Amino acid sequence: MASNNKQTSSKVASLASQTLLDKNSSHVAKQLAGAALAQTGNGKQTGSKMEDLASKVLQSDKYSGDTKTLAGSVLSQSNKQR
Repeated sequence: MASNNKQTSSKVASLASQTLLDKNSSHVAKQLAGAALAQTGNGKQTGSKMEDLASKVLQSDKYSGDTKTLAGSVLSQSNKQR
């Protein structure tokens, strides 16, 4: 299995932290934020369920730019063979 060594940037990690602290953030945004933070400073890769969620967010017009930023970060850290 090919490894993906990408990590969440400090800018996206900050956005993820703000998202988790914001009581008005959607459940989906908080899921993506948690996944992005979990991939900060380590070699963890995105799981298939989170890949699916991030992909759906990126294809939808109903999510904000910040949510799409989180989705893009999470998706970029997915397993290269999936």
